[in-house]
Amino acid sequence: MNQKANITMEPIALIRSCFTDKFGIPRQPGLVPAATARLEMLPPYNRPEAVAGLAEFSHIWIFFLFHQAVERGWKPTVRPPRLGGNKRVGVFASRSPQRPNFIGSSVVRLDKITHSPQGVALHVSGVDFLDLSPVLDIKPYVPYSDRVADATCGYAPEPTPSFEIIFAPAALEFCHAYQRRTGRHLQELVTQILAQDPRPAYHEDDRHYGMSLWELNIRFSFHQNTIMVSTIA
Repeated sequence: MNQKANITMEPIALIRSCFTDKFGIPRQPGLVPAATARLEMLPPYNRPEAVAGLAEFSHIWIFFLFHQAVERGWKPTVRPPRLGGNKRVGVFASRSPQRPNFIGSSVVRLDKITHSPQGVALHVSGVDFLDLSPVLDIKPYVPYSDRVADATCGYAPEPTPSFEIIFAPAALEFCHAYQRRTGRHLQELVTQILAQDPRPAYHEDDRHYGMSLWELNIRFSFHQNTIMVSTIA
């Protein structure tokens, strides 16, 4: 007789990401190299021996929870943005967060591992994580087995088109001052995010949008193949 296993999982780390809101998060990891996050390991996993040897790998797999999707529940079919938001596919033929167990997986660059009295932190880039996402597991990325040279991509064979990104003078000056104050490359990050077209599948040109990064609010608008960053506050 088949019996369901009584499986429970607990977070091993908490993600502190530059993306504090879902809008603007890249739809895949690696598309925005300037997007960074810090994985704060939680007790009892925040011990140096738990990550011994991990720094020898340039990239790692992060398995995390789409924590803001849990309340909405899962759906058997979804509308992928790459299909214009008007065609449904099975949830298992997508990377939608509205999955039965709400688990996401991303390959990201491991920039460094730091140790402090509070424990261990992993600093990563090229992320597509929402701030405060719980981490379920971490594994090293192994190119000779994880990379499949002849893989096909179904309905998502090509990356999204890029745009020309223009910053208003005040927004550009804000980026420069912010970088001097924090060390964060804000202009580079905003440019890489907007080049991926973060708008929903149904959108209109000449409409103003906003997104949150860290403690900032960025306002911008689309005009055909050009994006104007108007204000940052």
